[in-house]
Order: sequence, then structure tokens, then C-alpha cells
Amino acid sequence: MNNCYFKMRLGLMIVVAVCTIAVLSDSVLARTQLKNICRVKGQEENVLRGLGLVVGLNGTGEANDGPTMRAIARAMEIMGNPLAGGQQGSLEELKKIKNVSLVMVTATIPATGARRGDKLNAYVSALNGKSLVGGRLAFASLQGPNTSDKRVYALCQGQIVVDNPDQPMVGVVQGGCQMEADIFTPFFTADGYLTLILDSNHANFYTAALIAETINGQFSESLNYSDDAESAQEPLCQARDASNIVVRIPKKYRNDPVTFASDILDIRLYEHEPEARVVVNPRAGSIVISGDIEIGDVVVSHKNIVVDVETVPFDRFTAIDVDETNDPKLKQLVDQLNLLKVPTLDMIEIIRGIDRNGKLHGRLIIE
Repeated sequence: MNNCYFKMRLGLMIVVAVCTIAVLSDSVLARTQLKNICRVKGQEENVLRGLGLVVGLNGTGEANDGPTMRAIARAMEIMGNPLAGGQQGSLEELKKIKNVSLVMVTATIPATGARRGDKLNAYVSALNGKSLVGGRLAFASLQGPNTSDKRVYALCQGQIVVDNPDQPMVGVVQGGCQMEADIFTPFFTADGYLTLILDSNHANFYTAALIAETINGQFSESLNYSDDAESAQEPLCQARDASNIVVRIPKKYRNDPVTFASDILDIRLYEHEPEARVVVNPRAGSIVISGDIEIGDVVVSHKNIVVDVETVPFDRFTAIDVDETNDPKLKQLVDQLNLLKVPTLDMIEIIRGIDRNGKLHGRLIIE
């Protein structure tokens, strides 16, 4: 029986050891794909916008202003029912209309573009009136983000849904925007280059250089340099700054840039430590700290709280645990304040005070 117990205990120890090794291996060799931390330039969302008219309101519209009356008159002219005596001379008869509202209409084009016939959600915001509840977007023509481009890319119409009763002047028409023109989002230049853009939370010089080095290392073995003379003249990939990495499309991929972009974004990068940051949100009362943020010698007095942090704590104070570098961590300070039941907003003010004093050795982000 003892022998059986010993075998069971030994087996359990082996399982625990294997799980521990697996966890350590995953943490040491943790990797992420490039598509998780960057995007390809050109693959970004675009917004179409234009003016429209909402009709069918229950007396909550407002036509008694120049822009709305001119919009109604123009709509009537387009539909073959112009005002008598010309547009400008008969606007007075439109002042009594109370079931029409002038609105701003927007639609977001996906990063991959849109094709004629695609239907998108149309977001409606009233410029006048009291409420859009029960109204219907009669029509709106949307143009591109470039104000000099006068082309109509989409037409909108449909029943407006107001989700928030506290904001009756804002609504959405589900699938109410129909594309009337193709919008392409090219991701490479005519001379054969594409650009990777790191997202704002990962953009730094170290990461950009690491990505360029990784791409050059992986493709240098697979490319046939005898067939691609350009490869001998310049590296395949260069980091231009902290967030932009320019990649030359090799000759073997010139006729298939989509595959090359896919291969690039699929590259796994060994996980690296980003810059030390602490993110605070006073409205939500949240504090998110990266474990490597240190604080220097500082004394903070806030309300009835006195915080005394020193690299080498004195015996008369409750010492903050320090690591092997003997530098206090911000996380340890927050843990001590939590033990004292200090409110989150007070902790945020203390952290901001440490930052203003230049003793927060990391980046403070206030949302």
C-alpha cells in the first residue's frame, strides 16, 4: 500500500513538474503574430458623410430655418414638383412644416473597402428639431472624406431607430446606406512597397527595429537572390521610425502581393516588454499597472494620507517590498494603499502627483 501511495505521489509530482515546465516554456517563448500589433497602410476605415431629410415626425421637426427650407425646396425640385415662383421666392410657405428635420448622415467604409450594391448602416444626427423618434430618412447622398471630391458614393434611406431615449436626436438606419460606387483600399505602392504601421500601444523604436530584423531574417533564407538583384542592394525591410516599417515586395511576389502581405502578417514575433505604463481612468475608477514601473524618492501628502517612498526605506516606516535592484515598484505602493482601504480616486491623485514630481519611472496615461 505504501508503495502504491509512493507511486501515486510520484506521478502527481511529475504531472505538476510537467505543467510547471509547460507554463514556464509558454511564458519564455510567448509569441504574437504581427497582425495582432500592426496593420498595413491603406487598410483603414473611411467615413462617408452628407446631409439628408427626415420626414414623418410627429410635430418634432423644424423647417423654419434657411438651410432646411432650401433642402426641402431642392428635394421637391429634384422630384419634379418645384415651388411656384422659383425656389427663393416661395420659401415662406415651407415655414409651417413641423414633421421634417435636416440631418447629418454618415456611414463607415470597412478597412477592406466596399463594392457597389453593398449595404451599410447609416448613422443619423439631427441638426434641428426636437426628436427623430418615428421618423424616416427620406434620402441622403453621401460623399467621400475628401471634400474636393464631389462624387456621390452612396445613397441612404429607411426607417430610423432611436436606441437611446435620452438622445432622441441621434439614430441609425440598419442597412440603410447602399453603395453606388466601388471603394478600393490599395495596400501597396506602384513601385512595389507596403508599409506596416504599429498600433499606438506598441509603437516604439525597439519594436519597430525588432520587426524589421525578424522579417529580414525570415525572408533572407527563402528568397533566391540570384533572381532578385534588388535584394543585394538594399534590405527587404527597414524601420523608418517608431511606428512605420517599410517592406519591399520581392520579385517572386510581385504578381501576388496578397500572399506576401499574408505571409508578413503571419510572422510570429517573440513577445517583448513594452514601455512601462500605468493607465488610469478616474471615471471608471480603474488603475492598470505594468509590473516594471518604478518610483523614485518622493513624499506625497494627500488628505489624511502621507506616502513616503525611498529607495532604501527607513526602519521607522513600513517598508515597501523591493526587488533585487532595491527600487520600489508602483504596484507595491498601490497594494499597500489598498490594504489601508484608500479610495481609488485618491490613489489616482497620488499617482498623478508622483508623475508631476518626475518620480514615476514610466508613462502615465489618463483615459
